[in-house]
Amino acid sequence: MAVAETQLYAKVSNKHRNKSTSSLLEPLLAKGFPAHIAQKALAATGQKTTEDAAKWLHSHCNDPSLDDPIPQEYALYLCPTGHLHNYLQEFWKESKNQCGKNRAHEIFPHITLCDFFTCEDQKVELLYEALNRVGERFSQCFPPFLSLSLHSSTSYLGFFVGDSHANILKEFAMAFSAEASALADCHVKPCQKQVHLTLAHRFYPHHQKTLEQLAKSINPGEACQWVAALYSRDMRFVHYQTLRAVFQYKPQNIDELMINSGDFIYVDPTQQSDVSEGWVIGTSHRTGCRGFLPENYTERANESDTWVNHREYAFVPASRFFTQTENEPSVKLNGEINPVMSRNNTTLRRGLLVMRHGERVDQVFGKSWLQQCLTADGKYYRADLNFPSILPKRRDSMKHFEYDPPLSCCGIFQSRLIGEALLEQEVAVSSVYSSPALRCIQTAQHILEGLKLDRKVKIRVEPGLFEWTKWEASRLIPNFMTVTELTEASYKIDTSYRGNFPLSSLVPSETYEEYVSRSSTVIKQIVTACPSKGVILIVGHGSSLASFTRPLVGLPARESSDFAQAVRKIPSLGMCFCEELKEENKWQMVNPPVKTLTHGANAAFNWRNGILDD
Repeated sequence: MAVAETQLYAKVSNKHRNKSTSSLLEPLLAKGFPAHIAQKALAATGQKTTEDAAKWLHSHCNDPSLDDPIPQEYALYLCPTGHLHNYLQEFWKESKNQCGKNRAHEIFPHITLCDFFTCEDQKVELLYEALNRVGERFSQCFPPFLSLSLHSSTSYLGFFVGDSHANILKEFAMAFSAEASALADCHVKPCQKQVHLTLAHRFYPHHQKTLEQLAKSINPGEACQWVAALYSRDMRFVHYQTLRAVFQYKPQNIDELMINSGDFIYVDPTQQSDVSEGWVIGTSHRTGCRGFLPENYTERANESDTWVNHREYAFVPASRFFTQTENEPSVKLNGEINPVMSRNNTTLRRGLLVMRHGERVDQVFGKSWLQQCLTADGKYYRADLNFPSILPKRRDSMKHFEYDPPLSCCGIFQSRLIGEALLEQEVAVSSVYSSPALRCIQTAQHILEGLKLDRKVKIRVEPGLFEWTKWEASRLIPNFMTVTELTEASYKIDTSYRGNFPLSSLVPSETYEEYVSRSSTVIKQIVTACPSKGVILIVGHGSSLASFTRPLVGLPARESSDFAQAVRKIPSLGMCFCEELKEENKWQMVNPPVKTLTHGANAAFNWRNGILDD
């Protein structure tokens, strides 16, 4: 048993277990479920209905932890509703759009009254009773509105509750702690620090002004009904990442995980280092089962998306403050427009669009893809429609394609589709730079074709844009096609361009520090050499997005372990965009001009299997 699991068991193993039955528990016992498992199902579903608990039990029939005596963790929050809640939700949305996700986005708007604590499954109903008793006791003295003042620092933005009102909330939390201890034998730690409602936390310092401006659109005196809400979470996955499945996946092997669209999966970042590229290992929130699943079938979810709302106590009737019609328009905070993409903006700012290449053929068919499509005499043939129709000619051995693979046909389609989307948004691409990898050059070529710029803008092949050489499977620098070979193969190459970083200078298995230094130097040289208007397109690798943009906007490099985890999540044609603020002599990250491309997998198919064969 792992140390962490042993500690979890220690929290609950010595507690006295009192049995209690309820109207919800009895039907489950009548169906033959053991009492402790039925109580676990009720606690996991918020003690709402017998049907919810029975459905949970059915989904968790293969859950290896079903008999484990680990209870839920509970927390008590004070949550706003009504107009103030609407303003806060708009702030959540706009701050994420304009500044990216920060720690506050993981949880809904709230004021913490009591930190997370454990409660035995059979005593959860007594927690509800404790909340109701304390709520009734404080209902008459609870303030009709809370005094909220905006506070800002380089890593925190939020509303502080005024002292007199904060004292009432602290007294409420202490009273709940006492009742929960007396009724449900829970050790609850009430909030005794500065009472606050967090708007943003752990953001980049250069986003502070933008976040402050957005926060000023929130009127803290807006009509609001405050409710004390009791939430629970699965304590085993507190430090895990939560993913949401965007597609259904049916396992192909016994160690893979079945997921439905909308499922949540818990993933431990520390356990992913030995997992194959493009896959993660996780535990399903819906079933409790564990297994491998394709990473590109998921997206990042919020920490609180899997939490269960058990009970609420509303302090002030909503009718005292406001009446909201069903069709009342929602509040819109400050919008965002990217000058480079604006159709009506005559001032064209300089931008940098960094993009990963399209789907590479070995990503689909594996490292031995070349052996699958060579005849006995060494000639190439198309073994699957997703193989390229032809391979460009090169003077040396065709086997060099093994470490410098081309795009698949889907990769070509992806690239052209992105180019067409950029054209539709009237993105003014003025310069194109590409890694010397064939897949990147092909991606740049087809993007230019989609933009209808393939006869106007040529591709500058820059060796310094190649990915971190430590990740090369051959442990050697690939034998790339020469500029002459690329030109003869009809790729629109700028033959007069001389790279900032000669190909001979690429070091096999370079250190992370060497790669970071190379990337920072090359991107700054490219930006300096390019015109003062238009968009510079960089086609590189998954590692390129962070390596080329962070030094440009003044951010330090990530830790190598964090960097590797981030790169794993970047899909084909993933992109990010920087915009120059020339008057301030700096660059800033903004939303890319087009959406990324999402699609599902399409497995190989033999019509004989399942059609003719019995």
